[in-house]
Amino acid sequence: MLTTKSLFSAEGLDDRSLEFLANAIEQNNLPGFDYFEFKRAVVNLREMQLEESIAYKSAFTTAATVGLTKDKLVETANYYRNLLLKEKDQFETALSAQHANKIHAREADIKRLQDQIERHKAEVSRLQDEIGGYLNEVEAAQTQMNLDAEKLDKARSNFEKAHQAVLLHIDRDVENIHKYL
Repeated sequence: MLTTKSLFSAEGLDDRSLEFLANAIEQNNLPGFDYFEFKRAVVNLREMQLEESIAYKSAFTTAATVGLTKDKLVETANYYRNLLLKEKDQFETALSAQHANKIHAREADIKRLQDQIERHKAEVSRLQDEIGGYLNEVEAAQTQMNLDAEKLDKARSNFEKAHQAVLLHIDRDVENIHKYL
């Protein structure tokens, strides 16, 4: 026996979506012989290698014996068509909700993370500027320290020269005092 899904299958269709739509048709099948049973009969006849027009005519001839008219056949086909349109609307609503949950929520997360990245970049930039300022201060302090060390070494050297000179003068004077007095 043919499954409802196989009645409507075609190359390249998503199996899960087709299964869902086939289940909707089965669950809402009208009582009696209508388009749904007619479709099943046509597909069964086509599987026996009957030409399409003959399969349609044979299935309709059989269905007419249980009171199915062409108008009733078209009317019930439209019923299933409208049923599937409602299913599509419900699917679109559910898909929109999922889109909101999965896509919009992710977009918000991405935006939040990008904002945090920008804040961190700004903080890194501020810290790099601060570090640059400190490095300049270190360099200036190092330069000043070297200058001060040079000045202090020069002052020490100058003092020691003067000190030695004065001591030498005093020592000479003491020597001369002993010598001349």
